[in-house]
Amino acid sequence: MSDLLSIIQNDKRPAALSTSALGIRGEDLAAKYVVANGYRLVLMNFKVPVGRNSKGVSVTGEIDLIALDGETLCFIEVKTRRSEEFAAILTAVDLQKQRQITRTAKVYRRIFAIRDMDWRYDVVTVLMPKHTDPTIKLTKAFWNENKFRKKTWNVQIWNEFL
Repeated sequence: MSDLLSIIQNDKRPAALSTSALGIRGEDLAAKYVVANGYRLVLMNFKVPVGRNSKGVSVTGEIDLIALDGETLCFIEVKTRRSEEFAAILTAVDLQKQRQITRTAKVYRRIFAIRDMDWRYDVVTVLMPKHTDPTIKLTKAFWNENKFRKKTWNVQIWNEFL
């Protein structure tokens, strides 16, 4: 048994990054990337309760990066993957994720009384294949809040049917 332990201890190969370690490394690279592209970093990993789900359980929202691009406040989601073999990285920012980030951004704007400032939702993708340099892409204005607004009923339209 001691021979086996000595073999493992002498193994000098780098350990594979866990999913969370990969994500943290991707967020660090994304933060450096947006700063290098003229953004001013405001905050990383903003977490706040955003409400309750259908079962009454408290839901926490998180925004990976919050930065200023000129006078525009940007809420940035960072997605990091080892490969795009099965699907493009951007597909991971689905409607549910967009809704959660939008809710969190509304809370952020309410907390800091941000009313007269433009904002948008960006996505930074970090592709980190093994043994090669990462590829980082910024997609500005990936979505907006309009798709999540509650629909209002126009009373005049319904009066026509009465």
